[in-house]
Amino acid sequence: MRKDFGPQSQLFPMPVLIIGTYDENGKPNAMNAAWGAIYDNNQVTISLSDHVTTRNIRKNKAFTVSLATEETLIASDYVGIVSQAKDPDKMKKSGLKDFKSKFVNAPLFEQYPVTLECELISLDGQEGEGGTLIGQIVNVSADEKVLTNGKVDIEKLDAIAYDPFTHKYVLCNQVVGSAFKDGMKIK
Repeated sequence: MRKDFGPQSQLFPMPVLIIGTYDENGKPNAMNAAWGAIYDNNQVTISLSDHVTTRNIRKNKAFTVSLATEETLIASDYVGIVSQAKDPDKMKKSGLKDFKSKFVNAPLFEQYPVTLECELISLDGQEGEGGTLIGQIVNVSADEKVLTNGKVDIEKLDAIAYDPFTHKYVLCNQVVGSAFKDGMKIK
């Protein structure tokens, strides 16, 4: 027996993404976004409504995308529920420490161990509207503490995902199989 829920925005997992931008004065901002994914080779896409973030992206043509972790859960949730437009001290209160990307005009945050550094390809919609953001990934940086044999290790990363069914954050760090290999058992 199955239960019907009708049309809803429920797909799991939804990565918890922290979008980093600078305003016109170089002041950093971060926001939490869950509706994002890899779009094409070396491209990322995120669905955004109108925010300080979308205005900053349009001005600077750049942004960063960090993977939220169990360790950053509270700060990550906070930057998703508080707008910098309403609270200019948002970043100070979040406790996030920023530094400038070497590749794009956008901030990285010390607490997030994996970050995509992106240049704007497109953000449909007009100024004052959100839209579908597409960015070209020009660099991926990772803190050495989450690497094993030179690669990001999800068991060390402790990335979290958003569960739209229950509005919870869940940990995504258990390996259960090998992609492009396990299916060969029945080929």
